[in-house]
Amino acid sequence: MGKVTIFDVDYHHGNGTQAIFYDRADVQFLSIHADPKVEFPYYLGHANERGLKEGAGYNHNYPLPHGTSWVEWAEAMEDACRSIEKFAPDVIIVSLGMDPYEKDPISKFKLKTDDFSRIGARIARLSKPTLFVMEGGYAVGDLGINCTKALSGYLDTVTIGS
Repeated sequence: MGKVTIFDVDYHHGNGTQAIFYDRADVQFLSIHADPKVEFPYYLGHANERGLKEGAGYNHNYPLPHGTSWVEWAEAMEDACRSIEKFAPDVIIVSLGMDPYEKDPISKFKLKTDDFSRIGARIARLSKPTLFVMEGGYAVGDLGINCTKALSGYLDTVTIGS
């Protein structure tokens, strides 16, 4: 297998995923999440965690403060997407968390339902084979709608053959 990017968009940092791939150069890990200074897991997910040994530079964390709305979240996503484009993976795995949603009971982010369409569309524009892995969310009544928005945003944007 070639190079893989794991792009985690869950409210909480993907600490287990980061730990597994932290010293590898063939797997890029990027995570947009709540600042671990104030949110679980507290001990991992800081911006200065960039990888170790062969993996140095292939780990990217985007810790964001409480109250983060689409504008700030999208800036982090754009930076992450530039890193993905530079890495040029063969495939992308998206850890699709729905808990950055404004009505999620454990999240302090302010993403709206339509923002999930934007997330899916931006990932589609990376033009790589992509696997979405449902990571969860806790606003149960809106979970299906938000997930459908993310996947529809991707499918409405993806180029055939990519």
